[in-house]
Amino acid sequence: MTTAQQPDVPVLRIRSLSKTYGSGETAVHALRDVDLEVRAGEFLVLLGASGSGKSTLLNILGGLDRPSTGEVEFLDHRLTDAPDEELTRYRREHVGFVFQFYNLIPSLTVRENVALVTDIASNPMPVDEALALVALTPRQDHFPSQLSGGEQQRVAIARAIVKRPQLLLCDEPTGALDYATGKLVLEVIARINQELGTTAIVITHNAAIAGMADRVIRLADGRIASIEVPSRRLTPAELSW
Repeated sequence: MTTAQQPDVPVLRIRSLSKTYGSGETAVHALRDVDLEVRAGEFLVLLGASGSGKSTLLNILGGLDRPSTGEVEFLDHRLTDAPDEELTRYRREHVGFVFQFYNLIPSLTVRENVALVTDIASNPMPVDEALALVALTPRQDHFPSQLSGGEQQRVAIARAIVKRPQLLLCDEPTGALDYATGKLVLEVIARINQELGTTAIVITHNAAIAGMADRVIRLADGRIASIEVPSRRLTPAELSW
């Protein structure tokens, strides 16, 4: 797969994307004819009510699910009909995932949880560098049970970025956190986006977080309802909700 990125060049192209679960009268149309391009280094926020299609779209972009119809391309690589082993390689080499729940291995230390991913990455960054980016160097020998929720989420982010992904896909990364802790996690995601040039796509139900974005994509009933470009990209410290 091609890995080079240039600013303002689409890293993802989505055309006429639809996803239907089931069939007949019980069919659920999770996505309906979605068209979107995502540029290299962009910070995108996906907003929408529960059931609007946000997570389905993110899962397809991350190679965790396949569309029913339409096309998804990552750089010059067509994901839509790629074989399973190729999608696995895409996820391993190019995508970092951060979810609402941290999915850390309880018996491993912070450092060990992050280092685990480097075994499957082709060009990982040093574990120390990933931990420093999320400000967890002093906690590297602690176990998940010894960490706060925000610290555990920062471990999850370090684990996602240690393989130097081109895409960082975050599904409600602050959903289980309080206000202050959520802001700290958003600061980490913004730092990764700005310092490493990682394309970041963040799902949230919290409209205030949209202020951080280069573009805000609002979904409703499986469709893109609007695309907004904030006049100025806010820092997490400037957000309030």
